[in-house]
Amino acid sequence: MTHRYAAKVNNGYVELSREQWSELRKNTPLTLTADELEELRGVDDPIDLTEVTDIYLPLTRLLNLHFTGSKQRSSVLSAFLGKSDRRVPYILGIAGSVAVGKSTTARLLHTLLARWPEHPHVELITTDSFLYPNAVLEAKKIMHRKGFPESYDRRALVRFVAEVKAGAAEVKAPIYSHLEYDIVPGAAQTVKNPDILIIEGLNVLQPAPPTSLAVNDYFDFSIYVDAKVEDIRAWYVERFHKLRRTAFEDPKSYFRHIAELSYDEATEFARNVWRDINERNLIENIAPTRGRADLVLKKGVDHSVRRVRLRQT
Repeated sequence: MTHRYAAKVNNGYVELSREQWSELRKNTPLTLTADELEELRGVDDPIDLTEVTDIYLPLTRLLNLHFTGSKQRSSVLSAFLGKSDRRVPYILGIAGSVAVGKSTTARLLHTLLARWPEHPHVELITTDSFLYPNAVLEAKKIMHRKGFPESYDRRALVRFVAEVKAGAAEVKAPIYSHLEYDIVPGAAQTVKNPDILIIEGLNVLQPAPPTSLAVNDYFDFSIYVDAKVEDIRAWYVERFHKLRRTAFEDPKSYFRHIAELSYDEATEFARNVWRDINERNLIENIAPTRGRADLVLKKGVDHSVRRVRLRQT
């Protein structure tokens, strides 16, 4: 074991091949069926049960061990302070580009982690819920920068996570509609003192402004889903075409007009959106936070995870 891993330590990370990582599954059982995976899979995401077995079962084992260690540290601190032991929710952050598959990763971990007896109550929230409403973005003249750090109500997001971490019985978050491309007025998601809260979003690893706290200051563990820019670009265009033939055809869709474009027109539109918005945000804001993650899942051109980098320091 030492022979395989010793030469792979780099900048505080141990780098593991897919084969090395899959061995760390040990006896973790597969608790997911093919039908359940189909429901969790993102648009045009080819993930299969082999990927779940090789990548996500070792990951849930690691997170389960980390969760247990976190609970033990919390108990020690409570004993030292002479306070009764209280349940402190474990916060897991998942970051990465648009179209890289982080939402599928979040949904998979939500399902798999909830099937461990130590932490059956797992909640998932996306930072899309904390985007400013379109009317506010338009008033600020940053509608064209939706998804960039400044398009989020950072203070509301940090306040939400802080309340969850403090053990509040119920904490409410807004709800974002991808169909209508906006915050749903008056709607809310209620998070009720979970064992684990998963927070998924583009910018969850962004550092805070001076004298402020960042959302990741409350994380117990963080994951960055990574891939080559050219691969993500291709996945984005493929996904765009799939949505054009499905969700965009809904009369309520914000992008209803795109369903009427020809294939070539839609391809050009998607490439322009990727170049001017998503790739720019990735390069300027998202990718620079990769080094802040505790674990990096590096994907190949076929969407499968080829390498895993785990922080050791």
